[in-house]
Amino acid sequence: MSKREQSALQATFFDVIFGTETPAGKWFDIVLIIVIIASVVVIMLDSVGTSDAAYGSLYLKLEWIFTLLFTVEYLIRIWCTPNRKGYIFSVYGVVDLLSLLPTYLALLVPQAAPLLIIRVLRILRIFRVLRLFALLQEANYLAAALRRSARKVFVFFALMMMITTIFGCLMYVAEGGQNGFDNIPVSIYWAIVTITTVGYGDVVPHSGIGRAISAVGMLIGYAVIAVPTGIITAELTVSQRAQSEKQAREARNCSNCAAVERDTEAHYCRACGTALPEPSPGPTEGQPSA
Repeated sequence: MSKREQSALQATFFDVIFGTETPAGKWFDIVLIIVIIASVVVIMLDSVGTSDAAYGSLYLKLEWIFTLLFTVEYLIRIWCTPNRKGYIFSVYGVVDLLSLLPTYLALLVPQAAPLLIIRVLRILRIFRVLRLFALLQEANYLAAALRRSARKVFVFFALMMMITTIFGCLMYVAEGGQNGFDNIPVSIYWAIVTITTVGYGDVVPHSGIGRAISAVGMLIGYAVIAVPTGIITAELTVSQRAQSEKQAREARNCSNCAAVERDTEAHYCRACGTALPEPSPGPTEGQPSA
């Protein structure tokens, strides 16, 4: 989709709201994080009965203040972005909208409606905390690592489902309903709890062979529980290495004062005004970096 033209004012707002390179953009992100955390704290305090009874009206006023602030910010984001549809239907755009809807939807719920409905709508406001990830560059690295490792993690998950199904069936045969393993789904539940090393203890084997199977399941759980962590950690290492190489390529030293410049768009040294060398080109497609 082609991007639309931006006015100078829209471009300024876009740099501040969506960017973190300028001081104004960094301060905007800091203030936004503080407001999001404050709104989530209000939701948590409002869920406490004694606190709600004492300060319920204050929490309601604060909630409307937060909602209006987030509504203005959401509309400004739509107004200043060059790709409105892309933002509205992006993950962060949907999260932004979800953080606004409950307060407005609560106005449409009749007063005679069960309070549980209003509570369910208000709980959706906790989605605001997800917006914090849009403000952290490190979170974007983690999201990229999760995307790249999704297939490997899915294969591991499928393997674990097969293992738990096998162990569940074995325990169903070995223990039976007299020991709490009434059916195969209950036995699979026991296998998941055992292999993940949670161990609730609500269903336990009593026979010798059942305990032997349980011991094998526990050992398998300890052996494989760290596999997804290793997969994601490896992808994070790749992301960090690529970022370090990118920063190293973009960094340029002034020939006059040796100041380091990492802005690829800069042509002159910020310290002394000397012309900077051209940034080093990145590796071509299909060619690994050095």
